[in-house]
Amino acid sequence: MRPPILNPLFASATGLPGVGPRIAKLIQKVAGGPHVVDLLWRLPTGIIDRRFAPKIAEAPEGRIATITVMVDRHERPRNPRLPYKVHTYDETGPLDLVFFRAHEDYLKRSLPPGETRVVSGKVEIYNGLAQMTHPDRIVTAAELATLKAVEPVYPLTTGLTLKPLGKIMRAALDRAIALPEWDDPAWLKARGWTSWLEAVRTAHAPESEADLAPGTSARQRLAYDELLANQLALALVRANQRAAPGHRLKGDGRLRRKVMDALPFDLTGSQQQAGAEIATDMAAPERMLRLLQGDVGSGKTVVAFLAMLNAVECGAQAALMAPTEILARQHLATIEPLARSAGLNAVLLTGREKGKARDAVLSGLASGEIQIVIGTHALIQDDIAFHDLAFAVIDEQHRFGVQERLKLARKGASVDMLVMTATPIPRTLMMTFYGDLDASRLTEKPAGRLKIDTRTVPLARLDEVIEGVSRAVARGERVYWVCPLVEESELIDLADATERHSALAKRFPGRTGLLHGRMKGAEKDATMAKFAAGEIDILVATTVIEVGVDVPEATVMVIEHAERFGLAQLHQLRGRVGRGERQSACLLLYATPLGETARARLRIMRDTDDGFRIAEEDLRLRGAGEVLGTRQSGMPDFRIADLAAHAELIAAASDDARLILARDPELSSPRGQALRVLLYLFERDVAARTLRSG
Repeated sequence: MRPPILNPLFASATGLPGVGPRIAKLIQKVAGGPHVVDLLWRLPTGIIDRRFAPKIAEAPEGRIATITVMVDRHERPRNPRLPYKVHTYDETGPLDLVFFRAHEDYLKRSLPPGETRVVSGKVEIYNGLAQMTHPDRIVTAAELATLKAVEPVYPLTTGLTLKPLGKIMRAALDRAIALPEWDDPAWLKARGWTSWLEAVRTAHAPESEADLAPGTSARQRLAYDELLANQLALALVRANQRAAPGHRLKGDGRLRRKVMDALPFDLTGSQQQAGAEIATDMAAPERMLRLLQGDVGSGKTVVAFLAMLNAVECGAQAALMAPTEILARQHLATIEPLARSAGLNAVLLTGREKGKARDAVLSGLASGEIQIVIGTHALIQDDIAFHDLAFAVIDEQHRFGVQERLKLARKGASVDMLVMTATPIPRTLMMTFYGDLDASRLTEKPAGRLKIDTRTVPLARLDEVIEGVSRAVARGERVYWVCPLVEESELIDLADATERHSALAKRFPGRTGLLHGRMKGAEKDATMAKFAAGEIDILVATTVIEVGVDVPEATVMVIEHAERFGLAQLHQLRGRVGRGERQSACLLLYATPLGETARARLRIMRDTDDGFRIAEEDLRLRGAGEVLGTRQSGMPDFRIADLAAHAELIAAASDDARLILARDPELSSPRGQALRVLLYLFERDVAARTLRSG
């Protein structure tokens, strides 16, 4: 149950003055939720400074000014399409107030001729005369004090303007109440932070542009509260999950030894270390929850498969779930020969398996005859039952929601779980989103991999790039050509895959294929198989090839409009080449002029192939939501915390959460009770419910 003290904040915004059903919908769009508290989290993004009060002749064009004027006369237009004008003046000259679709009665009441008024808005010069179109404010001289000197500016949506939203925000702030202090007093004093309530009020009352920065005291305090709620929630969920007994999976190593003998290479040091960490977790009585992160081509699949064999050695079953069919088939291609060397069969289950073939897989899983299965979302359908699923691997974890992860875990009893990602995750994001998981990192590339030659090339030199592609094809090499759109769009002039494919097919007849997300699974696989077999030399594709396609003969990656891609995505795409013995190249084609962020992104790609450094830079340049695609992933959206700007606060919140639960695991002390309020305030209710009530 939400603590009653929070009821005023979680009341519907429809209870605020001026908020009817229509405005409530717009408020929800702007604030991201229907409650009063959602408005409090929507901090100002700008200011309007009305302190500048010049005479008319001194008012510069384009600036907001607050001017005291004498109203002269009203001029109604003969043609209703023309503007209504109110002529005003001061001792230095005239100022016309201009209104489109004017309500004459209202304007005559607001601006009666012969009286003094104060108007505030943007000054424009038209035909040499000063004018103000639709002044933001019109007040009498006596009401001047009510004209706020600095007004906060909030994000708007169609149908909601700043004036009514400002009133609604002020009403929401009036509902904000003092809450019990959940932060450590010594920490507050060291940072010079005020109470929660004071921080909210200060953050909504900026006096200058500097007050909008994430580093201000008020915004830091609120960001820390949000981060602490998140870290505490993760720690509670983790403690709850660890409390459930798991399988003790400690196989005799017989299957793993056979596979190790069959491997054509030695494991890298970090593969061996990650394998040992996973084996230790699996042997422990608690459930395993571990994240295995490694760059493209660092060998995660082999590490995961060896852990799956550990479960099979114990007589149990293991499953690997991938987000796409292409990726599932890629894993099968890696695992199948290794499984055979151990005398096992690995089977595939995707949406494409139908009829008798699907029934046979379902029957084998239910009886325990099938010990290793690789699949897509098809694995979590209701009619899939396992005999004894003890170990589950989820690949490209950020492409699945939390619910999907849990659904697979429920296919067995206390399933040990390994989640993998080829998107290197910055340390701050690891703590923020994966604090409920232990983590292993694969930091080495397999021996013998050559560095990919990465170059940035303006699109104006497209002909030279095509010549280079022609030379590579003549040497028997294969080429990826990635475009950002599938079909030409009238709205954005970007290279599209269909258009580029048709142009290259004329130059290289019969040697070019097309691959994009709108194609059916069978079509995609057939095209990919042709490329892998060398029946076609050039594969024009969208980012559907970002993960999972392994063609050692592919040595050239061309990315058109590289400036439009995120760093992590560019890095993933580049990782599709450089998998064989020949030197590989990645050409990043860009349109000019380049913005500052795009220029920085391309420079980083040229300078380094370290996925973890690239991930840190991606976070700095684009922010966390973009880097992880949080909207698709079931991860929490942060309302105030900026994970790049508040990185040091994440570490502090993580330490604080650990210390809190070590001292007060049930949050029953006075501070613990205040922290329960914090969890509900930031809607981390699920974690709060893992505690016994009290």
